[in-house]
Amino acid sequence: MERRSRPVEHTAVERELELTLVLSPERSIPVPARLTYRTDDPYAVHITFHVGSEHPVNWTFARELLVEGVFRPCGHGDVRIRPATLDGRGVVLMALSSPDGDALLEAPAMAVSAWLERTLRVVPPGAESEQLGLDDELAELLA
Repeated sequence: MERRSRPVEHTAVERELELTLVLSPERSIPVPARLTYRTDDPYAVHITFHVGSEHPVNWTFARELLVEGVFRPCGHGDVRIRPATLDGRGVVLMALSSPDGDALLEAPAMAVSAWLERTLRVVPPGAESEQLGLDDELAELLA
């Protein structure tokens, strides 16, 4: 039996935007960032922060967490997300914790929501496992 793998095309949905790193209630700095969603990693979102160093900072967490965090506070531990209104504009607050430190970032809610909507059109909620092709691989193994 000859086994032929089908070529799988993967899609990436990216968005460059400027986040705000909150240093204190009175002080914050802009941080360029890139949001990335890839169909070959359908449960996750990736955020790359360009913080003025040679090496960008990368965070990966569940897409579902970001989707929920646009509407209500969610998450625990290393990633906590919640909506807020600051100076009359909607933002998504992301509190990130790591052994290297903690960061509170503000993202424009409209930009994050529009990007998330694009990811949900590419891979609707509940269809993530289809992107991984596990059912096809299992069927091939059992054939």
